[in-house]
Order: sequence, then C-alpha cells, then structure tokens
Amino acid sequence: MSSVAVLTQESFNEHRSGLLPEKAKAAVAGTSGAEDEDSLPTYKDAFPPLPEKPLPEGVQETGNAWTTKIRPLKSSVITQVFHVPLEERKYKDMNQFGEGDQAKVCLDIMHKTGAHLELSMAKDQGLSIMVSGKHDAVMKARKEIVSRLQTQASATVAIPKEHHRFVIGKSGEKLQELELKTATKIQIPRPEDPSNLIKISGTKEGLEKAKHEILLISAEQDKRAVERMNIEKVYHPFITGAYNKVVGELMQETGARINVPPPSVNKTEIVITGEKEQVALAIAKIKKIYEEKKKNATTIAVEVKKSQHKYVIGPKGNTLQEILDRTGVSVEIPPLDSSSETVILRGEPDRLGQALTEVYAKANSYTVSSVSAPSWLHRFIIGKKGQNLAKITQQMPKVHIEFTEGEDKITLEGPTKDVQIVQGQIEAIVTDLISRMDYTEISVDPKFHRHLIGKGGANINRIKELHKVSVRIPPDNEKSNLIRIEGDPQGVQEAKKELLELASRMENERTKDMIIEQRFHRAIIGQKGEKVKEIRDKFPEVIINFPDPAQKSDIVQLRGPRTEVEKCTKFMQKMVAEMVENSFSVSVPIFKQFHKNIIGKGGANIKKIREETNTKIDLPAENSNSEMIIITGKKANCEAAKNRILAIQKELVRGLFVRYLLDIADEYGGVIVSFPRTATQSDKVTLKGAKDCVEAAKKRMLEMIEDLVSRSPSADAPVQENGEANGEVKEPADPLVPKKCDVIVLSGRKERCEAAVEALKALVPVSVAVEVPFELHRYIIGQKGSGIRKMMDEFEVNIQVPAHELQSDIISITGLASHLDRAKEGLLERVKELQAEQEDRALRSFKLTITVEPKYHPKIIGRKGAIITQIRNEHEVNIQFPEKNDENQDQITITGYEQNAVAARNAIQAIVDELEEMISEDITLDSKVHARIIGARGKGIRKIMDEFKVDVRFPQSGAADPNLVTVTGRPEHVDEAIDHLLNLEEEYMADVVENEAKMAYMKPSGSTASSMEEPRGPSKGFVVREAPWATGNEKAPDMSSSEEFPSFGAPVTNARSSPWGPKRF
Repeated sequence: MSSVAVLTQESFNEHRSGLLPEKAKAAVAGTSGAEDEDSLPTYKDAFPPLPEKPLPEGVQETGNAWTTKIRPLKSSVITQVFHVPLEERKYKDMNQFGEGDQAKVCLDIMHKTGAHLELSMAKDQGLSIMVSGKHDAVMKARKEIVSRLQTQASATVAIPKEHHRFVIGKSGEKLQELELKTATKIQIPRPEDPSNLIKISGTKEGLEKAKHEILLISAEQDKRAVERMNIEKVYHPFITGAYNKVVGELMQETGARINVPPPSVNKTEIVITGEKEQVALAIAKIKKIYEEKKKNATTIAVEVKKSQHKYVIGPKGNTLQEILDRTGVSVEIPPLDSSSETVILRGEPDRLGQALTEVYAKANSYTVSSVSAPSWLHRFIIGKKGQNLAKITQQMPKVHIEFTEGEDKITLEGPTKDVQIVQGQIEAIVTDLISRMDYTEISVDPKFHRHLIGKGGANINRIKELHKVSVRIPPDNEKSNLIRIEGDPQGVQEAKKELLELASRMENERTKDMIIEQRFHRAIIGQKGEKVKEIRDKFPEVIINFPDPAQKSDIVQLRGPRTEVEKCTKFMQKMVAEMVENSFSVSVPIFKQFHKNIIGKGGANIKKIREETNTKIDLPAENSNSEMIIITGKKANCEAAKNRILAIQKELVRGLFVRYLLDIADEYGGVIVSFPRTATQSDKVTLKGAKDCVEAAKKRMLEMIEDLVSRSPSADAPVQENGEANGEVKEPADPLVPKKCDVIVLSGRKERCEAAVEALKALVPVSVAVEVPFELHRYIIGQKGSGIRKMMDEFEVNIQVPAHELQSDIISITGLASHLDRAKEGLLERVKELQAEQEDRALRSFKLTITVEPKYHPKIIGRKGAIITQIRNEHEVNIQFPEKNDENQDQITITGYEQNAVAARNAIQAIVDELEEMISEDITLDSKVHARIIGARGKGIRKIMDEFKVDVRFPQSGAADPNLVTVTGRPEHVDEAIDHLLNLEEEYMADVVENEAKMAYMKPSGSTASSMEEPRGPSKGFVVREAPWATGNEKAPDMSSSEEFPSFGAPVTNARSSPWGPKRF
C-alpha cells in the first residue's frame, strides 16, 4: 500500500509576535551616551516602510521586518491517497463498482470518521482512495479502510516481557498511536500471561512498519538497567547525605536514579535505575562511600533521657540532618516503642566530639519542670475560657503547659529559660490564689443532691451568686456524697452553712404515698388547678405530686415536714371520703318512650326529683338506643330518686295497658271490659260478651300481657349499681360470681332473646396463646409499635405482647373466632421471617481483623474515602479503622459475610502489598515551574498522580532545597512519572526563558547594580540614524505639535512640508 501526502497540518507556534532575533537586537535602545553611533538602529530598521503598490511578477520584494516576520498559514485540512492492489482487495466484483458492500462500507467510514472518501479504479484493477479532512479524521479513516477494504495478514514479534509496558505507553496512548500510524491491530498479552509474543494484524506494509517500531522501542529499553544493592541501614545516612545532598550529587554525576529507603522503612536495599553505564558508575561510587565509611567510621554510645530524644531528632528529623551536615556524624536514635535510652553516634573519630557536644546541647535545650498547685486551683489558674493561661502562652509560645486532673502539680515543657520564666509566673499566681481562696467539702446524701440543685439549678445558682463561690455537686453516676465549695473564705463558710441547713431540713422531711382512685384526681385538682391550689395554700410546705394520667396510677405523693404531711393527708382523706359518699350511682332501665314523661314539660319533673332527692340524674341522648337513666349521689338519695322514677313508669305502663285492653275489646266484637277498682288492689279483669268473642279477646290479651311482662322492667329487675358504702367497695365475696358490670340483660320474647344471645356470643372475643421466642418480641412490635399495629389492623385482632421484665415467650391474640386463625398464621409467618433475618444477621456479623501499619491507613481510605468506600460497596462489608485513643492502632476490623470479609481483607492486603513495594525518589525540578505543574487548585498535579499512580510532594516554603521534589510509588510508575515531570519542566522552562527574554525588551536593562544607582541625566529619547530630517536642513518632528502629531477627528490644515513626506488624506 502506498500513500501521497498532498497537504500537512501545521500549528501556529512558528508565527509568534515580535521582531526576528537579528532585528530584535538592533531595535534595543542604547543605555548610555558613550555607545558607538554604529550601534544605533537606522530609521528604516526601526520603522520599516509599507509597500505602496503590488510589485510586478518576477520582482522579489525587499525583505523587511513587516514581510519576513509573518509566514503564510497552511490549511488544517489534508488529503491523502491510498492504493489497494488487486490481490489485497476484499471486494473484487468489477461489475458493481460504486455499488454493493464496498460502497456501503465507504459510506459507513465517512459517517464514523467525518472524512471525505473518493474511489477510483486504476488500470491494474487496483483501488485508489482519496481521503480528505482533518488530520485525526484522515488517520482514523485510513485505519478503517485498511481493516475493512483490504485483506489482512498477521505476524508476531517477540520482545522481553518487561518491555511490553513501554509499547503500551501511558494509558495505552503509545499503542493507539502505533496502531494509527501503521494502520494495524496490535495485541499484547496480559500481565498474567507468560507469553512474550506480540501479535500484529493488518496489511503487509503495515506489519513491517509496526514490527520495526516495536523492535525499536525494545532496543531502546535494552540500554536501561535496574540494580539493587544491600547496604547496612546504619550507613544509609552517609550515602544520602544531609538533606539528601550526597545522593542528589551522585544522581547528577552519574545520570542514574538512586532510591534509598527512608529511615522509617526497615529495609537495606538501595535501588539504582538508568542506563547500564550510568548504573554501573553509581554502584561504584556508592560502594566507595560505603567501604570508606565502614573502614574509617567508629561509634560511641551515650545515654540520653527518653523524654529528650525528640529534641535530638527535631521537627521532621531536621536536627539530625543539621548535625550530619555540620559534623558528618550520623546519630542513631532508638525507636519510640523501645525503652532504651542509648543514642549511638557514628562517624570519623575526629568529628565525634563535636557531634556529641551538639547532641547534648540539643537534648538540654529543652527542659521539663513542674509547679506544685492543688488540683482544685487549676481551673482558677487557667481562668475563664483560658484567659489567664492565654496571657502566659502568648508571651512564651514555645512552652507547653499541661494540667493533669486529680494531680496537685502543673507540668511545663519547653526551652530552659522560657520554662523558668513561666514557672515563676505560675508560682506567683498559685501563691496569690492560696492566700485569698479557700475550699471545703461537706457530706450530703446523694438522694438530696437534686433538691439542693433545685429546678433548673435555681437553688444552687442562687447560693453561688449570693456568696460568690463555686459549688461542685458530683454527678449521679459517681455515687459520691461529697460536695465541694471553693472561693472566698467567708463566702465558703456561709455557703457551707446554708447547704447544711437545707440538707438537714430535707433529712427531716417525709414522703408519703396516698392511694386515691384515679377517677377522683381530676376532681381534687379542679378546673385549671383551682382546688389543688387551695390545698397547697393551706399546706405551703407540702409538695403534692399527682401521677401522669397516661400511667393510670392511683398513687398521689406528698412530701414535706412530717407534721405538715400528716395534716395534709387527713385533710385529703376527708375530701376523698366525701367524694366517695357522693359518687354512689345506680342505673335504672326505663322504656325509651317514657323518658319524655319523666323529664316533664320544660324539664319540670326531672328538676323536681333532682332538687328533692339531692341527686344527679343523667338521661341518654335522644338519638341513643340506651334505656338506662343514671342516678348519682348518696345511696339513700339515689334509692329515693329511683323509686320515684319507677313509680312514674308504672303509672304510664298501667294507662298504656288499659288502652291496649280496650282496643282489643273493640276489635273482638265489642267485648265489655271491667277493671277492678283502685281501692281493691285486685289484678282481675272481667270480660263480657259473646262466648267466641270473649275467648278470642282473652287469648289475645294473655299474649299481650306475656309480651309486656317479658319486656317490662320491674322493681325486681337487676339494677346496675356502682359506688361504695362506708368507704368500702361492694364486691361479691365469691370470685366465681360474675360482677354486675359484666352482665348483659336481655328483655323480650323468649325465642327472640335466645337468638340475640347466640348473636352476642358470636361477637364475644376469644383469646389464643402463641409461643414466640422472647428475643423476637421487639422486632414484632417494630419501631414505635408500627409492626404490631400493622398486624392488628390487617387481621382485625388485638395482639398482647408480655412486658419485658416477664421474659415470657407467650403472645396473646384476642379477637373474633373467625379472625384468630388468620392472625395466628400471619404471626407465625412473621416469626419465620424474623428467624431467617436473625440467621442472616448472624452470618453478616462475621468479624475479621487485619494488621496494617497506621501509616498506610490514609492510603487505604483514599481521597475523601473513595478507596475504602469502593471496597465496602463492592464486598458489602463494614470496615472499621481504629479510633485515636485505641490501644491497637494497627488493627482494621471487617464485618460482613465470611466470604465477603475475606475478599475485602484480600483487597486491603493487595493495597498494602503494593504500598510496601513503593519507593521514593527525589528529583530536582526548577522551582519556577512548580506552580504551573501543580495547576489551579492542584488540578494539574492530581491529574499526574492519578495517571501515573504515584504521590508527588513539593518542598514547603523555606525548605533548604526549593527545587527538590519527591515522587513515591511503584518503581515502574515512579520512573514514568519522573520522565513526565522532567519533560514538563523542559517544556515549561522554555516558556520561562522566552518570557524572560521578552521582558528584557519591555524594561531597561542595567549592566550592574551600581549603574542602576548612578544619577541619570536628561533622557535623549529613542535615537535612530539616517532619519529623514537628518538628510537636509529639516528639524526633527516636534512631539508636542498638533500639526506634526494631529489628533483623530481634528480639522486638517495645509501646512509646510514635513520630514515625514507629503501628507496623503
């Protein structure tokens, strides 16, 4: 396959603004009058003339700054022609050129890539394809043409496995570039595949090109080498040098990268990477340093207090680096978890003395001291919101002041002189406080503490304000009876006296519980609490507490002085007795149609009975089906009222009965009915008339009487009563006898009453017991009872769960018999679901711990928790890291299904293994490009770190080496990241140099600082040679003249000829 490039894409980078270098130099003004005149630019150089008219053909325009600077722009659209020989064509049907599958493929390629395709047939039946479009579109179209219109061949190339990643490139960019460039498909085996063969498919020409490019990449990598040296850890500081100076120089001299593990990593392996010659040179130099130090260095061991080790180390190990820099001696400090106090100094014998002096100086530069101060004074020393202490710490910020609760001392730590000053200040404060303050402790039973505090702290706050003292009452969980009073000596004694008086008064108090039925509580309290207020006013020292109505409790609590409580108890008992006496009630059944007669016209009858019997009589509402009239009051009065109401009903029934009998007599042929006289008290009624009529009337009357007798409430009918006599509740002695309130009375004809009884029995709820494990009860009840309410609503039953303290497994279901079976099945089904959930919960509660060094925890968590969240979601587990105060800071707990927990542990372990394989390399990047590499809000450096999977740390402001950048990650990633960073540095530094060069034209340059400070003479302005006004007697243009330099829009006047030449308007 062959290709012809008609046009190529070029950028605008070449078309930069400014003069050409050789002309730019000539355009810079001179800095002093002493320069040669020849060095001044000519007028034509400084102000090149514009062409007045186009030049004839064949005449070349004279080059000047206007014409030579700007180059013609080239089109961004390119055209390439591809030729597919006949033997390689995939579609060879000559009769369907421009039609069929080949045409469809071309249309699809144009649609996908945006390029334009034109096909033509050559004499040799080969296919010529012209592709036009932007560069990227043409390259993509080319790849599509090769793969879809040309037959494919394949080949393999073998290169070392470790070189494959260089063929792939960063994020696969190199591989994509190769495939586009060669119009081939390149398949690289996966990392776990041991094969080193790379498969290439495409045209013969593309295969050869791809093969060649891959072998070139491999050959380039063959020149590089990686070596590892095992050097004793104690000699690493001499190889790195103070502040990594030595290792930096080694890398600069040899060109190799040298990675020395940091002091915190207990590894002896040093990794050197680079060209083979560079690596060999670096190894030789490192060996030389190592052997020299091993031969000449000696050690001395000194004892330094463990508490002073941190002062020898310094912030971030800077003090150790400082000693190494000054003396060339390495100071070895035992680990923090070791109890050893031995510090080892290693170096040249003549330098050990100086190093030892510096170690002791650093160790003794800080001191720890303590000030004796009673613990109760600590908060006064600190002051309100730390004000007192803030004054001291502002003056001596390097001194750390520590107060330990319960200890009578204050610990000071910091520079020796500063500690001495602070110690004197605190001792003076302590002496002053002891002289004017006192404290005391009193013993009060904890049960009285809340009463001493008062509602909302009212009592204790009053005492504090009144006596200007501080009172500490221990919290309930301490179960201590000691109350501490601190403050002014006189105030302390007065507060003590008052608190003891209050406690003594409380010890003399008595608490008594009265049993009063809850139905009387509202009556005792009265409307808006008026009645109970009267009682409290009468007994002001007694506190009366009624239970919450929701508790359904009968206990009323009285608390106060013994005698007052007794008086109040008797008073309330008398009040309750009167209420009980007046609360007797009786229910009387009266036919509904007679209620209006009992009420009377305008309520006259009922009002009269109420007044005369001194009772309360309640009748049911008109729309109610109830026939019961309730009478409340004293028992005797209630009986009298009941008899009067029954007498009214009896008279009404008698009159009604007489009317019914007369109606029957008329109905059966005018039978004469004779009633007995009232005085005779006889129950006989005489019927006279035809025999048949009398018999029929008699039969009808007896039926009516039977019906009335069965329905009519009599004096002997059961009457519902409620009340107490002589303060005792009337209850049957035999518990088997049902209470009157549990009896339902039915009146009517026998067969109807029996049917009603059966119907009522069907409505009587029944109960069934279901055994449910006690531990499942709370799940059945649900949150705020939602679960059990749902079941009760669904099955129309009542479900009773036993109280928690009973620990019972029996749940009772009450409801209609027809609903019970369904409710029981639903409950058992819910139990099965809960048991399944419980089993699943137990499986999900599998716990696993993994030991990971705390320094790796942030890396496992990831930025904003991204990594750990992904592991949690992927494996459906809960991962808990240790809290700050936990003993085992290296333990990570994983909770979930066992297989998920194991998978999560393996995922974390894989991250840890990767982190342990990581190395750190220091590179030198010019600090001028740091900000540009980091980017706005760190976007640039985050992108680099994400792309290369490394961590990049830039030096802090004020660092010893502002150009030192540390890259941490896996060796291969670190190498790639460093290459990328160095490339960016080279690119950005070119811009920096260019900008600096531009700035030279924008501001006057001075040869030396002294020349800048010399007094300047009057400015000569911009001086040029061979100006138009210098050839004749003309004067230079007057810059202040409006004629020479007219304003825009100003009127133009004919003036004298100008050095600028004739004016053209």
